[in-house]
Amino acid sequence: MLKRFLSISALAVGVVTLTSIGADAQVACGQRDAVVAKLGEKYGEVRRGGGLTGSTAIFEVWASDATGTWTILKTTPDGLSCVMAVGDGWHDDGGELSKVGDPA
Repeated sequence: MLKRFLSISALAVGVVTLTSIGADAQVACGQRDAVVAKLGEKYGEVRRGGGLTGSTAIFEVWASDATGTWTILKTTPDGLSCVMAVGDGWHDDGGELSKVGDPA
């Protein structure tokens, strides 16, 4: 997963900006077109859903059934997209919610 994050960090043809969040975390940012292309080409991820946070950003979940990888992407109105989280083991629950207390 670290290799994946580092690969995404280097995606925007040298135009990647690393911004620290807290003491230990870093976020990879680049122009949305480049970030989305990398998610599709390298990881086979497609957009699974998203939503607005007021008028300041769009948060999206990108995931691949084939590789099991997933990415949470934040995009600001100026077209800058930042990878907020990545992982593996993606599974689509078909939109059904778990019952309270059910760790499914």
